[in-house]
Amino acid sequence: MHAFRGPLDRHDRVVRAFAEACRRGEAAALSAILAADAVATYDGGGLAPGPREPAHGAADVARLVMTSLCARADAELTVESVNGRAGLALRRASRAVAVVAAETAGSKITTLWIVVNPAKLTGWHRA
Repeated sequence: MHAFRGPLDRHDRVVRAFAEACRRGEAAALSAILAADAVATYDGGGLAPGPREPAHGAADVARLVMTSLCARADAELTVESVNGRAGLALRRASRAVAVVAAETAGSKITTLWIVVNPAKLTGWHRA
């Protein structure tokens, strides 16, 4: 019997590679995983600082991810189920500071939804 190897596995592998590049703080590796026309929407809800307009294009999205999620010595970035698919959670001292949902096409991330609105993250805190 063969394990399922389809689009969900590919999505998981792409998100895990993205997380690893983020943990290592490698902007070029992040950009390589993003589609050329990738879009990232940042939801601070007016309660957390950040861009109000979406970032467009692999370079701008990678820059946004680098500044908001990556290479933070005081935080843990994990791959977790977000909206039923692999996504990212960033926690500092067990408290969620960001949750990221991703959409992929083939081996590229096409869309990121980065939620940093504290009011939306309470369910992601660890006890």
